[in-house]
Amino acid sequence: MNAMLSQESRKETLPQPASSGDHAITMKHQEQKPQETRSQAAVMNEFHMSANDLPSIVPPKISARALSFFYGQQQALFENNLDIAAGKVTAIIGPSGCGKSTHLRVYNRVFELYRDQKASGEVLFDGQNLLSPSVDLIELRRRIGMIFQKPTPFPLSVFENVAYGLRLHFKMPKSELKGRVESALKLAALLDEVKDKLDKPGIALSGGQQQRLCIARTIALEPEVLLMDEPTSAIDPVATSKIEDLMESLKGNYTIVIVTHSMQQAARISDFTAFFYKGYIVEYGPTKQIFTNPANKQTEDYITGRFG
Repeated sequence: MNAMLSQESRKETLPQPASSGDHAITMKHQEQKPQETRSQAAVMNEFHMSANDLPSIVPPKISARALSFFYGQQQALFENNLDIAAGKVTAIIGPSGCGKSTHLRVYNRVFELYRDQKASGEVLFDGQNLLSPSVDLIELRRRIGMIFQKPTPFPLSVFENVAYGLRLHFKMPKSELKGRVESALKLAALLDEVKDKLDKPGIALSGGQQQRLCIARTIALEPEVLLMDEPTSAIDPVATSKIEDLMESLKGNYTIVIVTHSMQQAARISDFTAFFYKGYIVEYGPTKQIFTNPANKQTEDYITGRFG
């Protein structure tokens, strides 16, 4: 596994900004007018993690290379390089507004549901660039499912919440459909709690149950990757524990990428952790290394609560 660059080696390896007017960014970052901001090269020099800095992950399920993202004219991601390990849990951490969720939503191109949003660069999924215009988006979103911050059950019964996608993607007899629905609910650790409520509205379940219903709805389609955008931020600690246990049981069969604001959660459940800051990936590596011996001072300051 390649060692990640320390702050000192970054300064020696990457070109330094030439302007004498550039000032170091502090953790007390103050709002500046556009004409007063540091040059893009200077910011990249301090925060940017190149593809050469990535830990060795073989085989990666997803590989982002020079991934940038724009909301209209505003750039939100700057040449992100990241390899997602197959069958593992990768946590994405960082302060609010740093690009965590934006990066995640590129992977199944859900951002294209909104106007004036654009991604550039390359994101390889099993070797295929998923940003290519030739990609079948329906099939892509089946293979790369997404769980959102707040539970989003359909206004249907518990059974139909899971069956809906199966009917959309596959043709199967009712007996097989029933078995697939129950299997997905079981995998989501929900079947025992709802087996007598399958005909009841999904929205009548508790918040934690609704989130597991959404997970069941997703895994029923047999995806390869699960994207989880702060999936436990809107539910209680007991329900959070069940979701974390579920992720632990699902990894291996699924590649999981989770955005979280909880350092404790990232440390508990993930195998790899990426630290984002101001649209850049500052550091990425095995979770134990990131939390016990980070190579970058910004990473250390964030995980120890000095900023963010």
